[in-house]
Order: sequence, then C-alpha cells, then structure tokens
Amino acid sequence: MLPPSPYAPDYDYIIIGAGTAGCVLAARLTEDPAVQVLLIEAGGDGSHPFIHVPALVGAALGRRDLNWGGSTEPQTAMAGRRIPLPRGRGLGGTGAVNGMAYFRGQPRDYDDWAAAGNDGWSWREVLPYFTRSEDNADHPASTWHGRSGPIQVAHIAKPNALNQAFLSAFAAVGQYRACDDFNGPQPEGYGLRQGTIRKGRRDSTATAFLQPALQRPNLHVLTRNRVTRIVFDGKRAIGVETLGLGGQSRLIARREVLLCAGAIQSPQLLMLSGIGPTEELRLHGLPIVQHLAAVGAHYQDHVAVPVLMESQDTRSYGLSWRTAHRAAGNLAQYLLWRAGPLASNLFESTAFIRSSAAADRPDLQIVFQPARRNRNSFPLPLGHGHAINSVTLYPRSRGHIGLHSADPSAAPRIQANLLADAADLQPLLKGIRLARQLLADPAFAKCRAIEVAPGPQVQDEASLEAYIRASASTVHHPTSTCRMGRGEDSVVDAQLRVHGIEGLRVIDASVFPNIIGGNTNAPVVMVAEKAADLLRGLAPPAPAPI
Repeated sequence: MLPPSPYAPDYDYIIIGAGTAGCVLAARLTEDPAVQVLLIEAGGDGSHPFIHVPALVGAALGRRDLNWGGSTEPQTAMAGRRIPLPRGRGLGGTGAVNGMAYFRGQPRDYDDWAAAGNDGWSWREVLPYFTRSEDNADHPASTWHGRSGPIQVAHIAKPNALNQAFLSAFAAVGQYRACDDFNGPQPEGYGLRQGTIRKGRRDSTATAFLQPALQRPNLHVLTRNRVTRIVFDGKRAIGVETLGLGGQSRLIARREVLLCAGAIQSPQLLMLSGIGPTEELRLHGLPIVQHLAAVGAHYQDHVAVPVLMESQDTRSYGLSWRTAHRAAGNLAQYLLWRAGPLASNLFESTAFIRSSAAADRPDLQIVFQPARRNRNSFPLPLGHGHAINSVTLYPRSRGHIGLHSADPSAAPRIQANLLADAADLQPLLKGIRLARQLLADPAFAKCRAIEVAPGPQVQDEASLEAYIRASASTVHHPTSTCRMGRGEDSVVDAQLRVHGIEGLRVIDASVFPNIIGGNTNAPVVMVAEKAADLLRGLAPPAPAPI
C-alpha cells in the first residue's frame, strides 16, 4: 500500500508532463472553476535565466537540470553515431529550450491526416486552433492570424545584417519566390521567419498559458515528481503512481489521465504501464493491460546537415577579440531594454522549397544562421562566420521507441533509423548544392568567408553522401510514436483516446499520424487546444473559410 499523497486525494484530470501540451491543457481545463486539475512534472519550475534569454538556447540545452540529455542507439546509416536528442526538463518542457521558431506546417499535411480517417483534423478544421493561441505582432487579425491569443509570435526586431545577403542570394537564383508570411495562405519560398518571443524573452506555453493560470485554486502543480506508471482498474485508467523527494504516491483521477510526456517518453510510459507490443512487455516482465503493437512504432524526425563558413567579416553574431567592445554593449542593451543580439534566437530567415519537380509541397527547409557554428560545445558562437542548414521535411525512414528495462528511471531505447531509407539523402544533397550556390553569390562577397564543412574538396555525390552520414543531426522534432488513426498501426483515435482503454488520452507530438513539414512546437499547441475542447465537450470552431 502506497502512502497517501500530501495533495488532494483525487482530481478530475491528471496531466502527465508540463511540457508544451501539458501547460496548454492545464490552463484551458481550469478555465472551468468546477474542474480540479493536477499537472505533474518530473523536472523543476523552469525558472533558470538561460531559458528566458533567446540567444542562450545553446546554454540551456547544455544543462542537465533543463535537458533530459537523451540520444539514439548507434545509427547504422549515420556512421554508427549516437545522435543527441535533447528534450526539455521542467515547466514548459522542450518548448522551454527549443529554438522558438513558429511554423505550422503545410496545409496538405493536415488534409492528409483527415484523409487517413482522422475526422476533424483537416487544415480548415485545425486552422482556428492555431489562430486561437496566437498573438501575432506582425500581421492583422484574419482567417490566418490571431491577435488576442496567449503566445506572442513576431519577427526578430532587428535581424542581423547577413540575413539580407541570404535573401538577396535567394532572389538572384530566380527560381523561388519571396514569402512574407510563412503562416499565411502560401507558406512557400524564402523570407524572414517568426518566433515565439515577447519583448526579448522566450514565450513558451509555460509563460503564456500556465503562468497566468497558476493563481487559480483549481490548478495544482507538482514538480520534481516522476510518474512511474499509470494505474488501471481493468481497462480503465484511474490514476498514476509517482516518485519524488517525498517517496512514492498514488494519485487518483475522477475523469481522465492525460499523457503529455512527448514522442519519446509517452510511449515509454505506456509500455511501463502495460500498454504496448506484447513481446516487448513480456521481455521486461511487465503486466499486459492492452496489446497495442503501434506503441513506440513509426518514429519520425527531421534530419539536417550544414554548410559551415568562417569569415573575416565581423557582422555575424559571435565573440572575438575584434568585437569584444560589442559584448558589454550587447549585454547592457539586453538588461536595460530586452533588445539587441541576446533577444534573437539566431535563426532569423529561412526558406521552404521543393527539392524536385515531383514534390507536391515544399519538402526541403533551408535555414540560415548568421553565426559561426562552434566545433566544441561552447553555447555561444566563438569567432565569426555563418551557416546554411538543409532539413529534409518528409523522411521515409521509420524508427521505434523501446525499453531498456522495466525501471522507470532508465532511459528509453531510441532506435531512430535515421537515413535508413536512402531516398532521405536526396533533399539533403539538393540542399547542400543550393547552399553553396547561395553562399557564392556576390551578396556574401564582403564576408570573405571560406567553407570549412563539408569543405571545397568534397564535391562528388559519393563524398557528399559520406559527409551527410558522418555529420547530419536531427532538429529535434520526433513524432508519431503513439500515432492517431483507426487501424492496428495506430494508438489513439481521432479523439486522442487510447484504443481499448477508457479514461486515458495521449496529447503531444506522438499522436501525429505523420510528421509535418516544419517545426513541431506550434502544431503541438494546436493539438492541445483541440484536445481541451474535446475534453470539455465544446463544439469545435467553424472551419476556416478558405
């Protein structure tokens, strides 16, 4: 018998994970004062200053108290390397340590979700949930944008001057169009990107949704407590068991348990609780509550590869003896006015393009970084330079999440199978060639830059493929490990309810039927907004008139 909890004996909803989705749910559900909600987070309160200063995202990722610090199994198709997969730890989750880029994906992504049998998830139906959460500083309220939502979405106030060289070089190519709104009706082309930054500080769902809701008496937040398993009465989820500084506790949910631990830890916790592939559960001596073969399957992620430049020009973001005089000024500018380079996420312009004429939507993202990429782990750019990263948006490779053991404190087994399908190399090869073309444009001539990776000696396709396999990484967008659908290859239905189980839903990026063509943070907010309506029994908003 577990000891009684120091908290209320039961709640209407227990939310596992105070990440991007969990914070949204906690705020939306407690808008009803009659509903009691408990939000449980394994990490801390997310108050570390590195979280809130946009340019210190690298420093935040380097802290074990803010990042779970996971990695894949050795990847055969990536030179046997273990690929880091940072995940946020603390209020806000990965949304508190990510790059703050705001992009919804391509409209066809969601129409594909609906066409696969997920009623209510078409682009016209989900767009109102995107605009509901948005406070867009750059575009007026419209079908495409909200101006009264909790999360600030805005361009960097004063982007680095090198961004103009990137945009001018794209214009000179002549093949692509400029895009002034990547979240408008035609999110294709090149341009400045928006981010979730408010007055020079990160605006995550912890700051935008959760913090204003903390004063509500019906919201209870429990940090530094790991949920070790979900508790069932037969086939119904009735609560959770946790382990924290005070020991073990059992907490009861009157209505539902909501699993929001992310695409890596949500399938892990389902399996630890007896839901998943029977063979995997038996291997680790776990009880079988419900056989679901798709738990942990269909893992997808975006893979990126850079072209790195080092330069004599000092306009890029960076620390060097030649620009030491700027560092103190930049710090003062940020402390006094929350402005300047420290208020930037360092990724200020981008492009979404098609890698071939056969692509029915942009399948390649080009990301410009007006800063030198360090060869070591120092979190701020040392010296000067710039980089162009190419990201393949619709990988064919599929991996899976498994268990190393039945110990809840053990890291899950992440067999990502990145680049296992050779077709995933093609957009990256296109991206490297295009990046070199852009960087050779006269717009970059003043930089007096040299290519340090892959290096001018790496030209033929075989050499470039070897470079990609030895140098590529993910951009930390894992999805689809508890995917939504109707068949045996899914875990939840279109209401996000776990198949065969009552009182349990999964609400995070793991439910994506397939990965979307862009950054995943904004789509997770959308999923949580829609889930809150489903839980409250509210009618969905009218489909967008597009």
